[in-house]
Amino acid sequence: MLLPSQQSMHSRKGTVACQVHDLIREISISKSIEENLVFTLEEGCSLNKRATVRHLAISSNWKGGQREFESIVDLSCVRSLTVFGEWKPFFISDKMRLLRVLDLEGTPGLADHHLQHIGKLLHLKYLSIRGCGDIHHLPDSLGNLRQLETLDVRDTRILKLPMSIIKLQMLNYLRLGRKSTNESVSYEELVEDLSNSMSKDMLCLLKNYCAACCAPSLFSYSENMNCHDICTATCCALLPDVAMRLDMYGVLVPRGMMELIALHTLGVVNIAQGGVIQDIRELTRLRKLAVTGISRRNCRDFRLAINSLDHLESLSIRSEGEPGLWRCLDEMSLSESPLDLQSLKLYGNLVKLPQWIQGLQSLVKLNLRSTRLSEHDHSMEVLRNIPNLSILRLLEKSFQGEELHFKIGGFRSLRVLVFGNFGDINRVKFDQGAMPELEQLQVKNDWRVSKSGCYESGAAFIGLEFLPSIKQAWFDVKFILDFSPWDEQFKNITDEVFLKANNFEEHFRARLADNQRNPVLKVSEPENQDLYYFQAI
Repeated sequence: MLLPSQQSMHSRKGTVACQVHDLIREISISKSIEENLVFTLEEGCSLNKRATVRHLAISSNWKGGQREFESIVDLSCVRSLTVFGEWKPFFISDKMRLLRVLDLEGTPGLADHHLQHIGKLLHLKYLSIRGCGDIHHLPDSLGNLRQLETLDVRDTRILKLPMSIIKLQMLNYLRLGRKSTNESVSYEELVEDLSNSMSKDMLCLLKNYCAACCAPSLFSYSENMNCHDICTATCCALLPDVAMRLDMYGVLVPRGMMELIALHTLGVVNIAQGGVIQDIRELTRLRKLAVTGISRRNCRDFRLAINSLDHLESLSIRSEGEPGLWRCLDEMSLSESPLDLQSLKLYGNLVKLPQWIQGLQSLVKLNLRSTRLSEHDHSMEVLRNIPNLSILRLLEKSFQGEELHFKIGGFRSLRVLVFGNFGDINRVKFDQGAMPELEQLQVKNDWRVSKSGCYESGAAFIGLEFLPSIKQAWFDVKFILDFSPWDEQFKNITDEVFLKANNFEEHFRARLADNQRNPVLKVSEPENQDLYYFQAI
């Protein structure tokens, strides 16, 4: 009845989503309607009488109007609303005063003014607008939602939370993070491009921002945004972003976050501004924390803060620009680190992996990106000595140099190894006995393609036959164009790139075939739909 539909290299369980058999789905929907539990509003649905349901889901194929909407469902009884399709203003009605769950994740067409009266839903416990790219601002009325326990605004354009957020003292799950550019492009490069653009064209930028407020019709914003939304986007997001030179991921939070004593999940928070670190230090129930904006200036305060978080299980630290995390974590001792930490993500220039990481007895998942580790022997020694490390992800620019060499000894618990965007690495070597328990290997590359050719050529794998427990391997290559796909040279260049990618795949397949375990190879074919256009700043 239940079949796995999605597998992930990032999960120790492998399967992260299941699919219900069509027959079972129809039976479930029918029974839920009978019991007035869940009603799915979709194309062609009709009822003999007005439905009294607690959980309402609006399908993407439903195209009805407000009169039909209100005639089908008794809105005063709805406690949970999930929208899968295009947003329509009448989806939230004044009659839904007892609504507890509002899930608008990925809803196209949702804009700032649609949330203006969100504060009237006083019984709301769950609110998600994740992935709504036209949302730049949350209203102050959000502070009226005193029962709210979960707020998810990831992958929106929100730069800063309103001051009223500190009134939500029942909040325990606060997920933040701005909708960013493609992560396959190094964020250090984008920061440099942005700085150059600002220094050259600051006056032009200011003129454009003023024009956006005074004459929004001149600009190509979403058709769902009104004039007020455009001014909000300009004044609350775009202009402060440029003027303050903020990073592209974190969200600014107000002082007083220490009042949210029930929080157990928080991030991504920009800690570069204000005294936010002191507030975080008081959130002693935190189990998951993600921050950006750490630097030499505030790293000592940050170390003291996480030292007080005794229940911390997951920590993500990101620092953009050339200094990155350099010398920010080196001085930290094992006694200062969260001893129950299970997941650690480090994004930013490190050069050398801190020694204390190998003492984290509970650590099972480690992500490295843009760490630029140059002292390979030391860093590999630290990695192989993490006693219970199960998942290791080495992403773009995690190591410098031309070779990654996994020597014998250590990595006794490693089950999953992920490579992403090799950069200058052209050789990955496994010695016999290097990873005795490795079961899954993923090679994922996003290749940058210009008119002069492809910036990537992949890495040669040596010693795949020495992985005695390998069961599966994923091979995934996608391409990013920094020129228009309508360019006359497009076909010749892409043909050359596809040939190079095929050669890379054949090499990997041949090396994997040498392994006596006959591991399964899953390949994402580099077809035309995997090419997409990247517009630099």
